[in-house]
Amino acid sequence: MRIVFMGTPDFAVPSLEKLIETGRDVVGVFTQPDRPKGRGNRLTPPPVKVCAEAHGIPVFQPERIRKDGVEDLRALKPDLCVTAAFGQILSQEILDIPPLGSINVHASLLPRHRGSAPIAWALMQGDPTAGVTTMWMDRGIDTGDMLLKAETEIGETETCGELTERLSRLGADLLAETLARLEAGTLERIPQEEARMTYDPMLSREMGEADFSRSADQVKGMINGLNPWPCVSVNREGERLKLLRAARAEGSGRPGEVLLADPKEGLVIACGEGAVRILELQAPGGKKMRAGDYLRGHRIPAGTLL
Repeated sequence: MRIVFMGTPDFAVPSLEKLIETGRDVVGVFTQPDRPKGRGNRLTPPPVKVCAEAHGIPVFQPERIRKDGVEDLRALKPDLCVTAAFGQILSQEILDIPPLGSINVHASLLPRHRGSAPIAWALMQGDPTAGVTTMWMDRGIDTGDMLLKAETEIGETETCGELTERLSRLGADLLAETLARLEAGTLERIPQEEARMTYDPMLSREMGEADFSRSADQVKGMINGLNPWPCVSVNREGERLKLLRAARAEGSGRPGEVLLADPKEGLVIACGEGAVRILELQAPGGKKMRAGDYLRGHRIPAGTLL
């Protein structure tokens, strides 16, 4: 079976590695173009490209696959396409090229959390569990028939970055099982229930503005769910202080009021309902650190409004 893989970020790498590890014939990889990254805006290849090139797999990087990648894909003569966080919408022309169709590894328990940032939204909306669904692709956005699912509990203070890493490995294993069942002829297609569907918008930098008028659960979900990007931040003496990890805490006060700021007992901030304890943060130009370590060198008086 000739397979073309389409993916871009770190989340997709374990799925590509699993295809290689299990001896699949990956004849080509499509990924996003190299982009400027970091303080120096250096052109940086996506993680999937790095992985593919390390294994000698041809890489294609069309700006828009629907316009610039059709002929390259057709020339590879794939039997099946596999996608994981590719970042581009596939046209019907693209979907019609592989005779077996295209299978997507989506990081949510469909039909919940369709869209480009399902892991962040699962955390921000307070879901107790997250997971991965393999699905047949159609022209809609995450609307195709479901194949297999794998579910996991979300840790109490788990961040989006940490959950993404766990789900990437879970998705790779689920992909291997999906292809094994496909070859055995035992793979069943399950239509999604539209009545249970949720669709989440893309993340934006503006979402990182702290809003302590929300409940403690919502604030905690935003802080953990938006780490590593765009990160929730507050204005502290003219600088943006990133809040990277939080847990619920006891206490009440004016939204944004510092209830406790002690190197030993940590940083507790009042919310519209309840309070949150900041476990990790990052000062401008600094490294992420535990809140207690930060407070050893930076005094934040109780009663301060953030």
